[in-house]
Amino acid sequence: MTSSAPDTRATRQAIIDACLWMNRRGINQGTSGNVSVRVGTRGDRMLITPTAVPYDMMTPEMLVEMPVTGEPAATGPRPSSEWRFHQALLAARPDMQAVVHAHSPHATAVACQRRPIEAIHYMVAVFGGADVPLTGYHLFGSEALARDVAATMAHRHGCLMASHGAVVVGETLDKALWRIEELEALAKMDLLCRAGPVPPVLLSDAEIAQVVQSFAAYRPGVAIPEG
Repeated sequence: MTSSAPDTRATRQAIIDACLWMNRRGINQGTSGNVSVRVGTRGDRMLITPTAVPYDMMTPEMLVEMPVTGEPAATGPRPSSEWRFHQALLAARPDMQAVVHAHSPHATAVACQRRPIEAIHYMVAVFGGADVPLTGYHLFGSEALARDVAATMAHRHGCLMASHGAVVVGETLDKALWRIEELEALAKMDLLCRAGPVPPVLLSDAEIAQVVQSFAAYRPGVAIPEG
């Protein structure tokens, strides 16, 4: 089922607020990340942050409205350089309303090591499996990156992009923001575990399957308990 929001000033401001929140939380820096939200009664349009505009200078009118499939308009504000993978994810995942991309320090560090985040902790299951997968390296903003991200996240809620950063999807914008912060925390745990003399003990596929099944009992929009 397609989940979408109305294209209103409130929705546009919520996107800007999400960007500012990420900066305050240390998840993003400057203009490095981007956010999109599916809009419209048919769910075939999206709003996305514009390219090269500092978040504290962004206004609702600057957000770019464009189709979920097809090219952006030739005139007017230009969308984020990463619009292709935002578009590819929303097109491939009609169950998702929002996409959040960040260069959060710990997740990006793992991405620069070019490895997935394995099952060091049960919260890895938040992203739909026994790891947070990794795409190959592709030029930012490229069609190749968009294809790889969409394929990697066909059944996942987040991934790392090699030597680049992290991206998540959400049933709502709030859920996507929750996931990007969880991904950064998980990456930090992973790096701390691997910095010591004793390597982390990974959960088995069967143990992760139990966690996934347990998480499924929670209603959409209800935070998964941690602890």
